[in-house]
Amino acid sequence: MPEVTLSAWNQFIAEHPDAHLLQMGEWGELKNDFGWKPVRLLLDRETGAQILFRRLPLGLTLGYMPKPVDSGRLMVDNESFWREVDSICKKNHAIFLKIETDTWEETFQPSNLQAFKLSPHNIQPPRTITIDIKDSEETILARMKPKCRYNIRLAEKKGITVRSWDDIPAFHEMMTVTGGRDNFGVHSKEYYQRAYELFHPKGTCELLVAEFEGKPLASLMVFSNAKRAWYVYGASNDQERNRMPTYLLQWEAIRWAKARGCDEYDLWGVPDENEETLEANFETRHDGLWGVYRFKRGFGGQLKRAAQAVDRVYNPLLYWAYVKYIGNRE
Repeated sequence: MPEVTLSAWNQFIAEHPDAHLLQMGEWGELKNDFGWKPVRLLLDRETGAQILFRRLPLGLTLGYMPKPVDSGRLMVDNESFWREVDSICKKNHAIFLKIETDTWEETFQPSNLQAFKLSPHNIQPPRTITIDIKDSEETILARMKPKCRYNIRLAEKKGITVRSWDDIPAFHEMMTVTGGRDNFGVHSKEYYQRAYELFHPKGTCELLVAEFEGKPLASLMVFSNAKRAWYVYGASNDQERNRMPTYLLQWEAIRWAKARGCDEYDLWGVPDENEETLEANFETRHDGLWGVYRFKRGFGGQLKRAAQAVDRVYNPLLYWAYVKYIGNRE
């Protein structure tokens, strides 16, 4: 059977150091506790994917394959792989399967796109900023915008300290404040707790907090796998903001990733606009992800866009209804 256990899947991921966070077994287990069913498909030592199924009414599901390993090869000609995928999706009564490849827009060239529909919706933010952290800390700092570099040093001078933390209830409370201020959705306290419990014991996640005189001001949860790291969740309250705690906090997260041997640090999400539009509007717009672009741009990374999601459709009528009436509200 191509479906494999969690332990077999983790062994596969261990042999693929470029695997994305969303393909890690722990991510599947996290989503399993919050409405998704993970299924791991493994054909051989080079070919596999973790698929998540979300329950819909009437016993139906939607399938989601986020950032599969070796995405470029899978999306070319791999008939045996897609036959197994189709079989698993039909077994789980999926209306369709959404695939977000682990490739950048300019390099995504599938030869069999006729088997898919270009999706009108992404689940993950398609555009992001990645920072090359292979070089020395001095070089990384030198690539930053002067104001960002200044704010990091200012935070240190103004008494901000950063340390590891494990107070998930306080982190969740801070996330709630940030979500209300910046108008974005926040997971439950149990979600963050479960993420921490799954990843932290393996050394692939750290919760960091920035404090002033022992008072928490900002916090973030950073994840890593082999050569890559991701800034996924971050929050700050409304206290002592003039001390720039978020800048030093982000710098210490970058240092944490670098110490673990990572080469790339992904800031995970900015507005889906080209660089010219972003630079022309970031000082006046604060809605959606615009509120974080001004902050993230300062760290000297490269703006990138992931390849657009594609959908593999199994029930065309229900797929049409989903896209029209449900997908637009996601």
